[in-house]
Amino acid sequence: MRKVTSGLFHSIDGVVSEPNLWQFDSFDDDMGKALTAVMERVETVVLGRVSYQEWAGYWPTASADQDFAGFINSVDKFVASRTLKEPLEWQNSHLIEGPLEDFVTGLKQRDGGEIAVMGSISVVRQLLFAGLLDELTLMTHPVVAGSGRHLFEAGDPTTRLSLKDQYRTTKGNIVSTYGLLGE
Repeated sequence: MRKVTSGLFHSIDGVVSEPNLWQFDSFDDDMGKALTAVMERVETVVLGRVSYQEWAGYWPTASADQDFAGFINSVDKFVASRTLKEPLEWQNSHLIEGPLEDFVTGLKQRDGGEIAVMGSISVVRQLLFAGLLDELTLMTHPVVAGSGRHLFEAGDPTTRLSLKDQYRTTKGNIVSTYGLLGE
């Protein structure tokens, strides 16, 4: 069975949105190596509508010498949206038909490498609370962002996670990988 993972940049005060506003000075070679390792394992990406639209407006025309541009432009991307219509403009992008949880359950049963939810806070939340996210990596930067969207909200269901791995990067980022308890 294929594994579904997600990795989010995270501030000390819990912000996961718009990391481009607060992570730039603490991104280091260790983070770059970790992201390269992700790109080597991932064969399929799942995106929400907002992340898809933001990324589709940037990555297709990004400099080809950026490793992530080559990866994200060529990988198969499946987009969860109730408002977008086919055909999607960004190469290798397809709308998810039917409920997200059913689609991801089917995707996990197909042959292939890792499935990564990239960006897409709502999709990460939905799959985590449905028990379909196998690993959640939080890359906590030593910064208080002050404002922005948090991954967890008041009223979320109690969900037990187990720490699978953790390390500190040269610039003081803490990279913590969690799995659902019991997996």
